[in-house]
Amino acid sequence: MTTDATGTLDEACERLHATGPEFDGWLSNHGPMAAEAMVRHGHAGSVHRWLDGYMRRLEEFPRGSTPIGEDWREALGDPCRVADWTAYFRREVTGQPWRRVLGTWWPRLLPGVAAAATHGVIRVGHAVRALLADGDDAVHVTELAHGLAYWAARWQPVPGAATRLRLPAAGGAPVPSAADALAAVPRIADQSGGVRERLGRLAGLPGWPAALAAPGIPASAAEIRSWLADLADAATIRYLSYGHGNGIMLVHSATAPGAVLRTLPALDTELWAPSLAASWAAAAALTAVYAPPPRPRAPTCRARQPARSRPRAPSPVPSTTAMST
Repeated sequence: MTTDATGTLDEACERLHATGPEFDGWLSNHGPMAAEAMVRHGHAGSVHRWLDGYMRRLEEFPRGSTPIGEDWREALGDPCRVADWTAYFRREVTGQPWRRVLGTWWPRLLPGVAAAATHGVIRVGHAVRALLADGDDAVHVTELAHGLAYWAARWQPVPGAATRLRLPAAGGAPVPSAADALAAVPRIADQSGGVRERLGRLAGLPGWPAALAAPGIPASAAEIRSWLADLADAATIRYLSYGHGNGIMLVHSATAPGAVLRTLPALDTELWAPSLAASWAAAAALTAVYAPPPRPRAPTCRARQPARSRPRAPSPVPSTTAMST
């Protein structure tokens, strides 16, 4: 990315870091993610004009209460501590390389991948992509701290999920495709309420444990990357048929795996398998709680056989009387 584009992204992030990660209650601040995507796809010139309008909706960055230290586990999943988490991670990325901070906290945060309907991991994924593309830019590093803080503050597990799926069966049994795995995900009957209420119903959903365990872990790092990319693609394609269930929330069944996929190059390969497991849990959970029931397959119509042609009877010859009248 050009120096000018990187500078535009830095300016946008500096503006946005004065705002909170949420507004109007639970709505996630998409500003940093949208700005990074716009710059990455060649629209840096439109970023500030877009932000001028978007920032009118945002709220000021909240105040902190108590510094986070060795008792960090007690603060996981506490949205009231988001400012404390932000201060904590800003100290962490200042005192050591950002890759080390990411490597330490990624496995701690993965079990809570559903945080803020996966916006925590998505924001981190955008920050990591910027860092990998532009180098260790100071503002990009600060944005990573904000993303990690938001994930920690909204940390929420997927019911029944584990950070490790089953290993491939001995003898080289094939791992089910991402598309087949998504097609087999059951749906909750009561699709009312917010994401936390919906996710809470997964524990009692028949077939949910089997759906979570279905994919398995591919054998190699290359296969893990490929399966994760296929998962994002499959969720995108399925959105065409099921997006009407919730047009906004179901987008994240694709963007959450995409965020993890963007982060893999910055992680040790030993973290790739649990990353795939968390991505699958997130995509499956969002499908289960927001997608409408699968449409029944239309009955196959047999082509009608053309009737055998029969010789037509000759037309009667009109009588001379009829012709004369």
